[in-house]
Amino acid sequence: MSTSTTASVSTHILDTSVGRPADGVAVHLAARAGREADWRALGGSATDADGRCKDLPALPEGTTHVRLDFAVEPYFEKKQADAQQDAPANRDSGAFFPEVAITFAVSPGEHYHVPLLLNPFGYSVYRGS
Repeated sequence: MSTSTTASVSTHILDTSVGRPADGVAVHLAARAGREADWRALGGSATDADGRCKDLPALPEGTTHVRLDFAVEPYFEKKQADAQQDAPANRDSGAFFPEVAITFAVSPGEHYHVPLLLNPFGYSVYRGS
């Protein structure tokens, strides 16, 4: 039996305004080792057609806190532009929250799946499985 000395992270986004995955959303990952430590940018990815980020960078050993930054404004701008092309009378605004930053604590050897439930005027997150 092997034990991991690092935590791992995954995420996906569901656009609850349409009941579908949110594709093409940029997600950046940062980590720190200790509450007072500086954040270290680790890289990022973008959600696929299923709303999932399958290739987020690995966390360094000693990570205690993780931050996921979701750039949702471009997603809603594209969605709005596509909707206006189909129905020009639709003039709803883009996103009230242009970005979503989620910070959470992690423990070595644990996997953290953090889904984002998103709509233009709100969001929620939770620890999934």
